[in-house]
Amino acid sequence: MSGIAKPRVSRPLRREPSGGEPSGGEPSGSAPSGNAPAPARVTFANWNEFQVELRRRIDEFLLRSGRPARDSIRAYVKAVVVLTAFALFYCGLVFVAVGWWQGLLLAMCLGAAAAAIGMNIMHDGGHGSFSKRPWVNKLAAMTLDVVGGSSYIWSWKHGIFHHTYANIAGYDSDIDLGKLGRVSPHQPRYWYQRWQHWYLWPMYGVMAIRWHVYDDFRDLVRGRIGSRPFPRPTGRELAILIGGKAAFFALAFGIPACFHPLWVVIVFYGTVAFVLGTLLSVVFQMAHCVEGAAFPSPDKGSGRMTRAWAVHQVETTRDFIRHSRVRAWFLGGLNFQIEHHLFPRISHVNYAAISNLVEDTCKEFGVHYTEHLSLWSGLVSHFRWLRRMGSTNQAG
Repeated sequence: MSGIAKPRVSRPLRREPSGGEPSGGEPSGSAPSGNAPAPARVTFANWNEFQVELRRRIDEFLLRSGRPARDSIRAYVKAVVVLTAFALFYCGLVFVAVGWWQGLLLAMCLGAAAAAIGMNIMHDGGHGSFSKRPWVNKLAAMTLDVVGGSSYIWSWKHGIFHHTYANIAGYDSDIDLGKLGRVSPHQPRYWYQRWQHWYLWPMYGVMAIRWHVYDDFRDLVRGRIGSRPFPRPTGRELAILIGGKAAFFALAFGIPACFHPLWVVIVFYGTVAFVLGTLLSVVFQMAHCVEGAAFPSPDKGSGRMTRAWAVHQVETTRDFIRHSRVRAWFLGGLNFQIEHHLFPRISHVNYAAISNLVEDTCKEFGVHYTEHLSLWSGLVSHFRWLRRMGSTNQAG
């Protein structure tokens, strides 16, 4: 079988999150902190006919086409290509470049390669969709530790909190920009956010630097990701987090500082991180924080969502530029965001093949499936959404 008929449960406060679909459509978790009232438990409607039929069709398609849900040769080849490109750009930047223009070009390419590692290798590994073998998925996920993040904290922040509670303010920590930005109508609005559609774009690049040097350490100390509690890593997981950070700082600063002045190292690290942060942030924002994406909230008393889990995933997410094979290759299939949210434990190399089937099934069951046909339309839609969220307290 395809390996998706019986997904692992993704419930908050589990020790080994998989990022898969909640069993029975009813994830649970503790209430977020803060002044905004929120139910202690959020539940979704039980499985419905759409969800069951969609799963059956995808299983049948993968069996009939002979496509492996995981352990795809294409994914392994891509991983080798991406890691090789990262190594070559890194060596070129540190050991070969002699002029500023060479350094700038290589730093930009290195930032793009680091983003490609995150989107193509780490992302699948973190969701358990790279391989059927847990140790292979673990190695793939740990590539994030080498490029500056924590695979453990990411598995909770994104694999659990975002994938279970997509676009639900107070529960989905991926849409929580703090006071810096407002992307949901259910978040508080501050007067200066009327200009967020201008100032957030450069801030997206800076966020990678903050992630590297501050966010993971803060979350580790606090035991919280945004307003959501999570179990601090211990034992092997803690060793991986600390070792990964040490390896990253050695690659980013220690080794280069042996060959270049420290100020040069800092400048080009900033360039790499800016490209990395911009690419990762914009890809996420075009999938969720745009016009047409839903931002539902649970009933304040019961915590019940009006939609079933699978319908919620489709309506809070948008695909973009599905027709571009080159961009899909680089983005790790994250432009097929609807397919990814419905089937996070299928390798991203299958998303293009199943997207039409997912879209047709959505239309048949009256589920609102949307996409941006071009990169420009997605960027403009995010710009307009930021302007709307910054200028009024209503979603309007």
